[in-house]
Amino acid sequence: MADNDGGRTPRWSRVVVKLSGEAFAGDAGYGIDGETVARFASELVAAKEQFDVEIAVVVGGGNIWRGMTGEGAGMDRAQADYMGMLATVINALALQETLERLGQPTRVQTAIHMSQLAEPYIRRRAVRHLEKGRVVVFAGGTGNPFFTTDTTAALRATEIEAGAILMGKHGTDGVYTDDPRTNPDAEFLAEVSYIDVLSRQLKVMDSTAITLCMDNHIPICVFDLMGQNVGRLLAGERVGTVVS
Repeated sequence: MADNDGGRTPRWSRVVVKLSGEAFAGDAGYGIDGETVARFASELVAAKEQFDVEIAVVVGGGNIWRGMTGEGAGMDRAQADYMGMLATVINALALQETLERLGQPTRVQTAIHMSQLAEPYIRRRAVRHLEKGRVVVFAGGTGNPFFTTDTTAALRATEIEAGAILMGKHGTDGVYTDDPRTNPDAEFLAEVSYIDVLSRQLKVMDSTAITLCMDNHIPICVFDLMGQNVGRLLAGERVGTVVS
């Protein structure tokens, strides 16, 4: 695939897709499931072919390691978080390899310097890659412990002036008042405000990420990652939950 030569006008011209580590694992719950990654990569490629859109991706690492899990086992939290950052790099490289096999030029940028594997995160370089039609995968979190990859998504979206964060979830189609898997009375919310997410402690993003999105007026679309929904969102369809 060459640089993007144009397509339909999307709802947002530049987006950040937040992909949790758990999504990489598929139904296994851990590790990297190649079929699942290939399905998501194909969806991104299809969106790029259909729309004149610039796509950046922020990946988590929970399928390999979680900092809070290490802390619970008695590890130093900062050390455990750095291990989690390395896990996100593994996922980013897996996604890059899959995208490029499909013909989509991709760059991985990491918040932790590792020149043999990826570029360092440089905002202006990331924007230039996007303008050239490449997918940019942000790995390594913010480069600092005690911050989640949700906060990374909010930070990077703000820095590159993205129009929205598309937050793909594995196993849920949006935001509910409670966990629908354990509470059959949980109510689906098609729209919810940032303030309501914070005050009702809804499981969307951590409070730091939500506040950053609120301060910078970045909407968050929470949707089912397995439903081929990226293109529908870019087309302006109502999918999942919109936080704004």
